Amino acid sequence: MSINFLRAVYFTAFLGLVGCSSPEAKQKEIVQKQGEKDSIALSYDPANADKDIDAFMQNLHKKSAFNGAVLVAKAGKIIYQNTFGWADYLLKDSLNIHSKFELASLSKPLTSLGTLKLVETGKLRLDQTVNDFFPDFPYPGVTIKMLLTHRSGLPNYVYFAEDVWPDKKKPMSNMDAMSLLAQHKPARYGAPDGRFLYNNSNFMVLASIIEKITGKDFGVYMKETVFDPAGMKHTAVLSKAVYEKIPTNVVGHDKVWRRSVVQNFLDGPVGDKGIYSTVQDLFLLDIALKEGRVLDKALLDSAYVPRSDAKRSLFSYGYGWRTFSPKEAQIVYHTGWWHGFRNLYVRDLTDDITIVLLSNMANGSLVKLDDLYKILKMPILRQNAYNANGDFIVN
Repeated sequence: MSINFLRAVYFTAFLGLVGCSSPEAKQKEIVQKQGEKDSIALSYDPANADKDIDAFMQNLHKKSAFNGAVLVAKAGKIIYQNTFGWADYLLKDSLNIHSKFELASLSKPLTSLGTLKLVETGKLRLDQTVNDFFPDFPYPGVTIKMLLTHRSGLPNYVYFAEDVWPDKKKPMSNMDAMSLLAQHKPARYGAPDGRFLYNNSNFMVLASIIEKITGKDFGVYMKETVFDPAGMKHTAVLSKAVYEKIPTNVVGHDKVWRRSVVQNFLDGPVGDKGIYSTVQDLFLLDIALKEGRVLDKALLDSAYVPRSDAKRSLFSYGYGWRTFSPKEAQIVYHTGWWHGFRNLYVRDLTDDITIVLLSNMANGSLVKLDDLYKILKMPILRQNAYNANGDFIVN
């Protein structure tokens, strides 16, 4: 065997070792291992479904017309998941566990994560104002913190745009919405940091600021910084300003089945809405947040602190999360309601319970969940179930 041949063998082996230890190779290995962990977390045998939850959901579907997907997990393990009804009633197209729903305002916690990631990396400060990024913004004194907590006093662009957007067949973009505000200067609803006032403008503006800072499309940025790190392979920002037809087969429906809700120019702006996802992806997000894979723990914990006017002493709002703080638990959650979709995402941080309910029929089924909370032995999440002192009242 020649010396040159041996040198060639050793050199090839050396290159292999270098390749295996390169940053790219290490990252690929990390992603692969995380994917394997995610697959294990999503493993579920319907034969082992929690029978009490199944009976509750079957009844909710039958009596209250719940139509959608559900996932319930405890201690990081799925104890129940299922789908009920149609993706599109006209096609009689059944939903499945991978069906992507418009999250509506469930997009706000995700937009908050994207915003706080910029804070974590030093590219944004909570005390900066919108005017630092949009000099012609006609409402001075509005900080990032005020946007995250719905204390900006801004007018709601959704209502304002109905009257001034010239071509209702052409979808608006976020920058279009920002330009309309700058051009028409509709009256603000209140003074900056005056009081809590839930408003879609806050998170549309946050998404616009993200695009200004990063120079990236909001959907691209969110994929890179939130969805991918959390293993959310079936989640995307889908805007009518980008897609003529939103690429999902799940159609929003009104309370009566014969009427589907048509998307329009207001399905263009994103951040306040416009993120599409699945029940499983939102469960993976819950796991990723607890493991610190998306955001630093201290910064994430700060997002869960009640920062707005408490309602009946238990309900408030943090950075993009609604908060529910009974004595025995810390719960963060968000609701969503937009163009035929109605959703609920609940994370009991004390007892490690996750509830994801995504519905494509905008009825009242998701306000009839007391028995589900009782089955899970967690506080009942319903604002009018408590008096002014925070005591539970039976009604």
